[in-house]
Amino acid sequence: MDNRKWHSGVTRYQWLVLLVASLGWVFDAFEGQLFNLTRGAMLSEILGVQPGDPEAKKWGDIFLGIFLAGGTFGGLLFGSLGDKIGRQPVMVLTILFYSVFSGLTYFATELWHVGVLRFFVAMGVGGEWAVAAALVAEIFPKHARTHAGGIFHATGVLGTWLAALTAMEVANEWRIAYLVGILPALLTVWVRSSIKEPDSWHEAKASGKPMGSFAELFGDSRWRSRALLGMSLAAVGLGTFWGVCVATQDLTRELLLSLGIQPAEADKSSKFAYGIIQVIGAGIGQLSFGPLCARLGRKRTFAIMHLLSFLMVLAVCYLPQSYSQMLILLPLFGFVTLSIHAGYAIYFPELFPNHLRSTGASFCFNAGRLLAAPMLFLSAYIKTLTTLPNAIALMGCLFLLGMFILTFLPETKDTDLPE
Repeated sequence: MDNRKWHSGVTRYQWLVLLVASLGWVFDAFEGQLFNLTRGAMLSEILGVQPGDPEAKKWGDIFLGIFLAGGTFGGLLFGSLGDKIGRQPVMVLTILFYSVFSGLTYFATELWHVGVLRFFVAMGVGGEWAVAAALVAEIFPKHARTHAGGIFHATGVLGTWLAALTAMEVANEWRIAYLVGILPALLTVWVRSSIKEPDSWHEAKASGKPMGSFAELFGDSRWRSRALLGMSLAAVGLGTFWGVCVATQDLTRELLLSLGIQPAEADKSSKFAYGIIQVIGAGIGQLSFGPLCARLGRKRTFAIMHLLSFLMVLAVCYLPQSYSQMLILLPLFGFVTLSIHAGYAIYFPELFPNHLRSTGASFCFNAGRLLAAPMLFLSAYIKTLTTLPNAIALMGCLFLLGMFILTFLPETKDTDLPE
């Protein structure tokens, strides 16, 4: 066992890579969350209905499903290109994708405009994560890899905060928020000037191995089983994220309305509860996931968080009787339910060899999006049959499925990356 401090021997360039990759993920998360936090005003305007109208909620869930599908397509495409042509150029391309198409949302006036633009934004979002996660895993030494991967993914919390603050600031002027989404394009200049391809990528390229080949990924039984199981694990996390974690905003809003709070105030307070308070817990949880993985192992840490997530879903759905009680529970809820997402950035790149790392990690995370998309449609359907707390609690049972999937995956603690 390596007893060195995790940051011992980490070079200035390695810190720079972590910073640049993290900024890409911050804006990645910002673009993904911006729609969730502005969709009420956006869809009520486009549909010509009142905020909270069932028709707006229905289309909100449909567009989230489209976003997951776009993330899958873009993740598979750009993940493979990240192995074929390199991490750096694909990071530039994916950041431009999500920035430009987010900015174009300013001009959306029809439902199909929103659907198409969210699909393209998602393509960039899905592709950027896989390439950046692979880059961080390859650049950092083994004793620091877990912590660096956890920090990388945890910085996405900053993107959620930025999206929440932007949405609260612009209120119903949702178009302005999407103009802010153009700004991440400036990051591409820094990526181009500061990031170089890791030695492991050059070595794999020189070896003549099929870089970024899906035929290779699925032709070898070892990589195929890891890809499919990783995809299933990610589907649980992504399905519960959009179907459970994001739904606490509506859950809080319903609670406030039942307490006699005016709709405008309830809307603003629920955004604060979800976008700031819950995400504080999520950030601490994601920062904690790396050290827990280093101590307990990847699989045990995942299993513990999945079990606690199931229990916290029940608590948030049925215990709060006041806004203050909800604010107490939401950070704990965010800690356990969203910490597992940092684990994907740590675990998935460790499952695949150099010439398939971006492809394999991307397949796990982004094909998981596609598998999670029907869960959103199921969530929308369940909400028409029962109360919102019951619907969220039923979707929370997916965390138990995640515990079952983990039993078939390998432990990668203290192992070298496959070559």
